[in-house]
Amino acid sequence: MSKRPDHTNQKANTMMIRRTLILMVVCGIVAFVALAARLYHVMIVKHDYYESLAVEQQTKETSVTASRGTIYDTNGKVLAMSASADTVYISPYEIRKYNEDLGLIARTLSQILGVEEASIYEKAADTESWYKTIKTKIDEEPAQQIRAFIEENNLMGVHLEPDSKRFYPYSSLACHVIGFVGDENKGLEGLEASYDEYLTGENGRIVRLTNAAGTDMLLDDFEYYFDAMDGYDTTLTLDVTIQHIAENYLQKAIDDYEVKDGGACIVMDPKTGAILGMASMGNYDLNHYLELDPEVQAEIDKLKDDKAKQDAYYEALYRQWRNKCINDTYEPGSVFKILTMSMALEEGTVGLDSTFYCDGSIRVIGDEDERHCWTTYGHGQENLTEAAENSCNVAFIQIGESVGAERFYDYVDAFGLFDPTGIELGGEGSSLWWSEDVFEDPDNHSQLAAASFGQTFTVTPLQMIRAVSACVNGGYLMQPYIVKEVTDANGKIVKANEPTVIRQVISEETSETVCDILESVVANGTGSNAYVPGYKIGGKTGTSEHTSYEVETGSKMYTVSFCGFAPTDDPQVVVLLLLDNPQSQTVYVSGGNMGAPTVGGILSEILPYLGVDPVYSAEELEVVDVQMPNVKGSSVESAREKIENAGLSVRVVGDGDTVVDQLPAANATIANGSETVIYAEQPPIHEQVEVPNLYGLTYEDAIYWLDMYGLYGKRASGSISTSSSVVVSKQSVPEGTKVDYGSVVELTLVDTSNLGIY
Repeated sequence: MSKRPDHTNQKANTMMIRRTLILMVVCGIVAFVALAARLYHVMIVKHDYYESLAVEQQTKETSVTASRGTIYDTNGKVLAMSASADTVYISPYEIRKYNEDLGLIARTLSQILGVEEASIYEKAADTESWYKTIKTKIDEEPAQQIRAFIEENNLMGVHLEPDSKRFYPYSSLACHVIGFVGDENKGLEGLEASYDEYLTGENGRIVRLTNAAGTDMLLDDFEYYFDAMDGYDTTLTLDVTIQHIAENYLQKAIDDYEVKDGGACIVMDPKTGAILGMASMGNYDLNHYLELDPEVQAEIDKLKDDKAKQDAYYEALYRQWRNKCINDTYEPGSVFKILTMSMALEEGTVGLDSTFYCDGSIRVIGDEDERHCWTTYGHGQENLTEAAENSCNVAFIQIGESVGAERFYDYVDAFGLFDPTGIELGGEGSSLWWSEDVFEDPDNHSQLAAASFGQTFTVTPLQMIRAVSACVNGGYLMQPYIVKEVTDANGKIVKANEPTVIRQVISEETSETVCDILESVVANGTGSNAYVPGYKIGGKTGTSEHTSYEVETGSKMYTVSFCGFAPTDDPQVVVLLLLDNPQSQTVYVSGGNMGAPTVGGILSEILPYLGVDPVYSAEELEVVDVQMPNVKGSSVESAREKIENAGLSVRVVGDGDTVVDQLPAANATIANGSETVIYAEQPPIHEQVEVPNLYGLTYEDAIYWLDMYGLYGKRASGSISTSSSVVVSKQSVPEGTKVDYGSVVELTLVDTSNLGIY
């Protein structure tokens, strides 16, 4: 009898197989889902991370530094440019891989580059790194030494890559305007900082594929270039020649008058608001912006404590970088009287026929004590022009009172003194003025009185020159600007600045009257030391006390200034100069004696440069300095005629027929009537002579004594009056200095009858 099949076991096996299959399918699905999730995480979520790892393993990238845009002056002269340089780096990975002599590398790089050996060892310790910077922006000479070192030792772990270095051809010229860049080619000060987005380019790259060993695959198919995009070029309104003139005169004034806390000078086109020159002293070298003035550094080096020494260094550094023209504020003093006079004329509260009486002092509502004029004996009866010529505080307090506190406050606002000018430079300071309710207090006019002659409030020099420009340019407040345009590599204009009128503050008629009065201030009044023969100069002196300093210390400290413009019938240029804390023991401290002659000298050079020709009166022609003609090679008779026609006398030395030499040199400007010398045979060999002390002499006496020493003199600036009160206040060559026989000494003249001028 046959055995029957065991259906129960078959069923159990089938179910087991099914369960196994189901379990396998489920596990497969779970595994697939997990794998898919993992792949999604790797390929999608972490794509960039793993891609960067792969790229790092398979490629080596070198940066190509973009050149910053060039900065030009208004005539296309280069003020800042990018020059070729190199960056030195090591590859610790390659040094280890090729078993290169790290000691030799560290020692040699330290000697050539002036870096610490220890720092090189520290960087080389990261043996997985391909790139460790040793020094950036090195010059060609050390770069050549590094290249020779690499070649001689067949090194794979030391490299140079192209870089660019900022270079300033004029060194310190306009340093506070231009500014500088840091090691990362980022602008840190001046226009380099404020226009960084335009000047900065976009770096390029060189990407090379590497093999499994990490070695470059040096084939064209495995090397990719991404070009750098250079920054935009920037052209300024600044003129190098005018900047030179402003800086030279400002520095000379600082030296001559022993100015303790530096000075500032701004030259502006009043019609457009364009800045032609902006100087802030002392200067620093843009190519070495971390170096201090040697005298300042010497004082810091005397400090014993390292922390104190470091703090003093950084404090001096930041002070050196400050642009006094826009960062700092000052009390404008009597220069502000230009604005007081303008608003009163515009309001009609005073006119040319108005009269004022000054007995030396005045008391206003709210004052405990009387306010004094700069001259205690007073000016007596005076009209508006005379009040301006005398810079009479008492008269201008009365003029301010006539305007009234409310309208006065409105005009100050309209002249733009409450707000920064918005010039394209960082760190612009803010004025300090009374609140409106305090200034307009009907029971206290002391604020109005002080403001009327420019005391106990502060403004920036740029705010002040802009306001004065509005008084003399027809009444228009202009937007100051120092950048003319920004252009790309093809010369296409990316950004351009045009003259912008903010508002008209006074009428053109009022402005003309103000110009006439200020011309009289220079011709007949306290601004006479700014006089330049042949030109119509207008201007106003300023001497202000540092109120806060006097309150704190009980001692007096002054800022002296002068604001001048020319020609008065068609102003082309305005110059504001201030000297902070002069300590001169020989020249009376005042804007008229220090600021006015300095600005006069500046205008005497700027006006001819701008093409403004002098027009001399008959009186001026008799005394104006003249130019020595070139007569070398001419016949004696022809030379004599040329020299005498120029307004000079002549002495002939020798018996020849032809001039072989002359004194002074051709084209030298000397005093009218001076005796010149022409040599009709071999000229004698003169030893050098010592310059005499000319301080306090009249111009005529100074010329006489110079002639006695075989020297010549010329008027640098000042009145042409022959009055005994007009004397030499400074000479271009110090007493006792040895110079060549026949040299010319420039003389600055001041009218000592106005010793107290403000």
